[in-house]
Amino acid sequence: MKRVASLFALMALAGCTLEPHYVRPAPAVPASFPQGGAYPVQSEAMLPTVSYRDIFRDPRLQSLVEQALASNQDLRQALANIQAARALYRVQRAQLLPAIDASGGATVRRGTAQNGGGTGSGQSGRETVTTYDVQGGTTAWEIDLFGRVRSLSHAAFDQYLATQAAARATRLTLVADIANAWLQLAADRSLLLIAQDTEKSAQATVELTQARLNGGVAPRTDLRQAQTVLATAQADRARQATYVAQDINALQLLVGGQVASAPLPGAIEDADGKLAELPAGIDSAILLRRPDVVEAEYQLRAANARIGAARAAFLPRISLTAVAGVASTALSNLFTAGAFSWTVAPSATLPIFDWGANAGNLAYSRAQREASLAAYQKAIQTAFREVSDALARRGTIDAEMQADQLNATAAEDTLTLETARYRQGIDPYLGTLDAQRNFYNARRTQVNIRLTRARNLVDLYQTLGGDQLVEAMPAPSR
Repeated sequence: MKRVASLFALMALAGCTLEPHYVRPAPAVPASFPQGGAYPVQSEAMLPTVSYRDIFRDPRLQSLVEQALASNQDLRQALANIQAARALYRVQRAQLLPAIDASGGATVRRGTAQNGGGTGSGQSGRETVTTYDVQGGTTAWEIDLFGRVRSLSHAAFDQYLATQAAARATRLTLVADIANAWLQLAADRSLLLIAQDTEKSAQATVELTQARLNGGVAPRTDLRQAQTVLATAQADRARQATYVAQDINALQLLVGGQVASAPLPGAIEDADGKLAELPAGIDSAILLRRPDVVEAEYQLRAANARIGAARAAFLPRISLTAVAGVASTALSNLFTAGAFSWTVAPSATLPIFDWGANAGNLAYSRAQREASLAAYQKAIQTAFREVSDALARRGTIDAEMQADQLNATAAEDTLTLETARYRQGIDPYLGTLDAQRNFYNARRTQVNIRLTRARNLVDLYQTLGGDQLVEAMPAPSR
């Protein structure tokens, strides 16, 4: 009983580890996002809990996102990585407990007859003896006295949590990519419509100029100038038709299957007005809840735990082999009291000369922790920069849109006046040509600025962590 009590005492001591005490590093970024100047006014309120449906309010876009969450191959791979990390954690955790094996067998031996029984027959003083045995126990189970195995288990668990966070980051990127691809398709369809309208208008102008040339009213240069506008519109129409087809192909890859025509937008004007804004607030601590930052912190914790395993390698390693069973030369006597036997064989190994291997492993673990710390801080700094850039664009985009709208209105009015003056023979066609080009470019600029504004809302959703904000679990006391 004293031996058993000593064994349990050793097992109780195995609950400690030699891991360094983990303290979350202070983020190497300012405590608040930039304010003033190009940046919009932010509220003091924390970021609310939202779903992507609260931001992307178009039912067509929501249906594409739902289809992608079920069929996208990158997301499937991320979920498979979670299963793999969970399985590796179970394998590592199982080493904390002894593996119990059972075996049974029979041994047939022929030799010189001795006192005692046996089964079989013999000649000339020799006999055949059959021995039966059944036993169970554990072999070379390491009693984790200094927490080496436990530290490896902690590292595997943190790695599993990091993989979970990586899957959430993949999901967030997928949702944002689908929204951006959907908006790009809408913008390219708008540009295609503009090219078609311009081609139709330019064709009418070419016919008018041809008639004036035939009547001796207009020079040939007017016809050639009108034809340049028509050719430009025709080339743009063909180019935009290609872009629209490629946008649909990109959506199908993201969704992971065939995309029906019903969920696709017809124009950017039909799409950008159905995106809501996610308020950022001013506290940069929200960045600690971004999936990629959470992943980097769990990687840092795993590296910290591996230092404990490397430290424990300098200390004695105690293992235990224990076997209990029954053995008898008669099968009928196999499970009697006299057939029972047991053995316990503890052993200890102390590294003396390893030629610097353990010291090298410890130095490597510490270097890996420093690398993980740098990666964690870089993830926070990158997140801070991405949010700041998105906020800066959000603070100026409305003013740019108003200016572009004014420019388009003025360009349209100028084209109307120049066309009238040309038809009346007051001005040469050159003024109309410039007006046509300016109006065409102004319309295209309007489409692009609408796309930029809509993408900025998607960027805010993604850089702030979307609806996958998850706080890293507090580090347990080890």
